[in-house]
Amino acid sequence: MPQWRLQFSIFVMAGLQSEQDILRQSDPEKLHRIRHSTSHLLAMAVQKLFPETKVTIGPAIENGFYYDFDRPTPFTPDDLKKIEKEMRRIVQQKLPMVREEVPREQMRERLVALGEPYKLEIFEGFDPQVPVTLYRTGDWWDLCAGPHVESTAEIHPNAFKLRSVSAAYWRGDETRPQLQRIYGTAWETPEQLEEFLRREEEAKRRDHRKLGRELGLFTFSDQVGPGLPLWTPKGTLLRQTLEDFLRKEQVKRGYQQVITPHIARVDLFKTSGHWFKYKDDMFPLMATSEEGDEEGFVMKPMNCPMHIQIYKSELHSYRDLPIRLAEFGTVYRYEQSGELGGLTRVRGFTVDDSHLFVTPEQLDDEFKKVVDLIQFVFQSLQLGDSFSARLSFRDPTSDKYIGSDEVWEKAQSAIFKAAEDLKLNYFVAEGEAAFYGPKLDFIFRDVLGREWQLGTVQVDYNLPERFDLEYVAEDGSRRRPVMIHRAPFGSLERLVGILIEHYAGEFPLWLSPEQVRVLPVTDEFAGYAESVKDRLLAANIRAAVDGTSERLSKKIRNGEVAKVPVLLVVGEKEAQTGTVAVRDRSDRQQSTQSLEDLVATLQARITQRT
Repeated sequence: MPQWRLQFSIFVMAGLQSEQDILRQSDPEKLHRIRHSTSHLLAMAVQKLFPETKVTIGPAIENGFYYDFDRPTPFTPDDLKKIEKEMRRIVQQKLPMVREEVPREQMRERLVALGEPYKLEIFEGFDPQVPVTLYRTGDWWDLCAGPHVESTAEIHPNAFKLRSVSAAYWRGDETRPQLQRIYGTAWETPEQLEEFLRREEEAKRRDHRKLGRELGLFTFSDQVGPGLPLWTPKGTLLRQTLEDFLRKEQVKRGYQQVITPHIARVDLFKTSGHWFKYKDDMFPLMATSEEGDEEGFVMKPMNCPMHIQIYKSELHSYRDLPIRLAEFGTVYRYEQSGELGGLTRVRGFTVDDSHLFVTPEQLDDEFKKVVDLIQFVFQSLQLGDSFSARLSFRDPTSDKYIGSDEVWEKAQSAIFKAAEDLKLNYFVAEGEAAFYGPKLDFIFRDVLGREWQLGTVQVDYNLPERFDLEYVAEDGSRRRPVMIHRAPFGSLERLVGILIEHYAGEFPLWLSPEQVRVLPVTDEFAGYAESVKDRLLAANIRAAVDGTSERLSKKIRNGEVAKVPVLLVVGEKEAQTGTVAVRDRSDRQQSTQSLEDLVATLQARITQRT
């Protein structure tokens, strides 16, 4: 098999520099050392200014670093400023950061004498066979394996910044002491720091939780439960538009729509293997039969076992295959409350799920057709070319996978061949496969440089075996079909969250829940405004009238804040001539058009998804 390649596709939009662009200007290993070393400077500065503070751990993380402290008094914003100033003073001293290897007993004595209980606990957990090291900076030192920069001179005094303080439990255990975690970011140059901070501000502006609330798309309720979004009328229109778009395209490509229940017996997921792998992530239910026996049920965490039962409900001939079953199926998974985040991590979500049952001879062609569908979806959503394909393969040393080596090799070879034939920009990730089969995952980089998994295609020889699936071959024998699992959107909730942030709430015309808003200059022209709206609705264009008593300038401003693509101003002239004054967000220009011409133009744009 050819050597695996890792390629990157860089996407730049709206003048924003992505995280990957920033890293391209740096040596990632050097940046890691800078961030790790800056976390040590943070701890050194804190103990210099606040000697009563106990230190714990301070790793480098994505985009920066943090350090956890045990201090009776909370850190304030003014404290962070003082700490930053002290860190810069240390940097300017150009102190060496020296690695020292210390005998175990000597290190234990030092930690006891220093009165650092957390460091002592860390030390006691070390492998006795591993050398114990510390890093010294001036007269301050920290128990650490490294690596670090050789001198604080390698850290630019204006290329780091302390960001925030939050609570954190020692060892992540809520029964242990609560600590204070100071977060910071560090870069090689001040320019990189400035660009990163600008991107962070842009991320706040685009935050889908904020925009979703402002645009009235979805909400959450404590009484309903965390991680269970409630879709408003506007948000539902957005979802339905996405679903209708994909449904129509799937019909063209030979898919058949199905609907399956939200719950099923536990035994179904025991047969598939999901129960043994993910039962802690499921919502179990109990029911009592008429005979008084308790039956175990579960809220379905995935749709594939249900679709398998539909396939299995009748015997199929090779002439029937491929069979393509599709469903917008809502599934439920118990995500930890601390991991929930708006729409991008929820407990109940809808998957544009489809399962294809194919003969082995059809596998290659059908797989490529699925990839073509996913690429069509991305193009239609105007997401650019910011994708790479991850070939998520099995880790052969792990025991979490089901099936034989031979079956896995066949499935992985099929995915690899398709990636090569289609000349995809791909890389391989061992250990990322589903437990029943390998995947081709599309990794999308959004306008802010963050990576998301959207579409996925999976090849599965194992579930057909576990469920004893068959078809009648041309020679009359019974053979096993191969399954392709596929989801171009992935989670519809996550996709909407990503799209909100990618577009900053300014959805393309075809996707916008409210496509047109009609603004009467005064109440006198409200009747004409309503007739314009009715004509638009009759043409399947989503429209509304601003019937408030606000001044026209305020109505226009409200429409812009609501990110409505097209605003129509109507007054005496427009009512007399059957025209509308069009303010189009796409070109920021105003023009006067006949209502019929406008309807034709908007219908064409919506149909073409421009």
